[in-house]
Amino acid sequence: MAQVSIRDVVKEYEGGARVVKGVNLEIADQEFVVLVGPSGCGKSTTLRMIAGLEEISEGEIWIGGDLVNDVPPRDRDIAMVFQNYALYPHMSVFDNMAFGLKLRKRPKGEIKQRVDEAARILGLGGLLDRKPKALSGGQRQRVAMGRAIVRHPRVFLFDEPLSNLDAKLRVQMRTEIKKVHQTVKTTTVYVTHDQVEAMTLADRVVVMNAGMIEQAGPPQELYHRPASRFVAGFIGSPAMNFLPCQMMRTDGHFSLQLGDGTTLPIPEDRSARYVRFQNRKMLLGLRPEHVTEYHDPARPGVGRLEAPVDVVEPMGMETLVHFFIEGEPIVARVDPATHAEPGQRLPLAADMNHMHLIDPDTGLVV
Repeated sequence: MAQVSIRDVVKEYEGGARVVKGVNLEIADQEFVVLVGPSGCGKSTTLRMIAGLEEISEGEIWIGGDLVNDVPPRDRDIAMVFQNYALYPHMSVFDNMAFGLKLRKRPKGEIKQRVDEAARILGLGGLLDRKPKALSGGQRQRVAMGRAIVRHPRVFLFDEPLSNLDAKLRVQMRTEIKKVHQTVKTTTVYVTHDQVEAMTLADRVVVMNAGMIEQAGPPQELYHRPASRFVAGFIGSPAMNFLPCQMMRTDGHFSLQLGDGTTLPIPEDRSARYVRFQNRKMLLGLRPEHVTEYHDPARPGVGRLEAPVDVVEPMGMETLVHFFIEGEPIVARVDPATHAEPGQRLPLAADMNHMHLIDPDTGLVV
């Protein structure tokens, strides 16, 4: 187990294309860190540089206090789980899991002990004699994880390991991976484009965009206190709603005016923080759970919106209602018993106590 330090790391390909642009990240011993972002943001390239599968153009990577820039992958004491399982089809589950240990000429007794322990952790005890073709997709991914666990590496690296599984299996495997980390407390770096995966697995989420880190922090911090419009829009499902607005002051009270003339109150405890943006065009961010059906006009900090319903999505425990306000798509989370119908004008309560005000010039939450 070990700390991983990524210091001013750059990856530049021939022709000058920089896909990683000066990343700095400290990963603590035993921490589970998830790199998340859209395709092409540099997350997989960063992981591959930690593994030694990509050369570093600039900067340093340290694992357990050792500089590993020029250390080959086999000598970095890391174990990697890939998107495709890469199992040997002619070998049994036991032999697939034991293969790396046999290459390192570990004693037979030790190999059996390690494989049996990994199989117990992953629920593979009754499958050790089977070939990969006799396994389900989730079982094959567990074998790939077992092959990494038996190594007892300093660092686990996961490169989108659940992408090839169906939705139900992904949920099951998320739970398996989290349970494994709770049992085998090894430093883990995990790459995914799925923000739900990132939120449910990570001790700390690192959101990447265009080769740089936008924000890093615990999942709840990124959800409730995003630093930028990109993070606010990327973390959360459905995504945060954004509405162009202008900050106004009337009779000593601040409010936001939308393009259609709708006025929404700014809570008093935020006035001092926002005063410098008076009369400026800004962007209002509200998560779908803070846009609900309008019932209680007396609640402080709650404003009223109204728009014709576009689409209704019953989800069982909740219903998502889609609108357009001034051409901007809006999603509201409403009571599953709602009778909203497409085309109907539905009054909405916007809970401004959970608002995010974004400077459109910088893209930063203020």
